[in-house]
Amino acid sequence: MRVAALYDIHGNLPALNAVLHEVRDARVDRVVVGGDVFPGPLCNEVLARLRELEVPVDFIRGNGETAVIAQKRGLVPPGVPEQYRPMIEWVAHELEEDDAAFVATWPLTCSLSIPQLGDVLFCHATPRNDFEIFLPTTAEDKLRPVLEGVGQPVIVCGHTHMAFDRRVGRHRVVNAGSVGMPFGPAGADWLLLGPGVELRHTNYDLAAAASVIRETAYPEADAFAGTYILDPPTAEKMIAAFTPAELK
Repeated sequence: MRVAALYDIHGNLPALNAVLHEVRDARVDRVVVGGDVFPGPLCNEVLARLRELEVPVDFIRGNGETAVIAQKRGLVPPGVPEQYRPMIEWVAHELEEDDAAFVATWPLTCSLSIPQLGDVLFCHATPRNDFEIFLPTTAEDKLRPVLEGVGQPVIVCGHTHMAFDRRVGRHRVVNAGSVGMPFGPAGADWLLLGPGVELRHTNYDLAAAASVIRETAYPEADAFAGTYILDPPTAEKMIAAFTPAELK
């Protein structure tokens, strides 16, 4: 069995379409969508695209979905910085009720057995919640308590938009990176599993994608196109920015 793990799409439909072209070429048997389909400029279109795939799809919830569903229910989204509230409010307004009900059913984790790789746990941030931050540079002694109760030898995560593959004690921890908002080279990052682990990077027409995004009514659409599509921040810059908020 071959599995494609697509994380942190963030409403970037052009990036998703480019990745799905390669996913088809890879002849995967299953797709895991690892959270944070939302927020982003083309969320309804991205969700529809994912739901029409011809292979089975497992969805798990990210902190983005948690915030959007809370907003849709008239609640104050937990842990959302003030500058991101307009994006959450816009997506919640645009999201159809039936789609919101579907998203609200997504679990925090899922597990699959992949021949020659073994049992794999998929989560968004960490196995215990959808918002904790850890990095390729996070000390192992900080990570061990988070992972010690996980029986699966392989853990796939996302959330920080930086792809990596590292060992933490008896676990192999792989970050799938971000399809729609990568920190590092421009393009789209995703993960191919089975029989091994392959970090994939997909190039696509960035200028055309930026133009599509700028035509949406998404708050800060121009900034999204410029910052996350045309000229993403480097992994080194984001590691420095995230380090104060990482696991203590």
